[in-house]
Amino acid sequence: MSQSIRKLLGIVLILVSIAVWLGLGTWVYLGLLQEMPWWVHIPYFCVAGLGWLYPAMVLIRWMAKPDKA
Repeated sequence: MSQSIRKLLGIVLILVSIAVWLGLGTWVYLGLLQEMPWWVHIPYFCVAGLGWLYPAMVLIRWMAKPDKA
């Protein structure tokens, strides 16, 4: 697979993973944490806000691999 195809596929996968992460985070918040005190919200939003970075880093690393000669 060429690098340009990997980049196109990677961008689509990153956007889909962010949308899924947003939906999951919203579902957890509305279902479990909405009535919790503020001090529970702070660590939740830190984890939920940064949690999409690891899958994105893996995808970006895959996208940046050079083509095989």
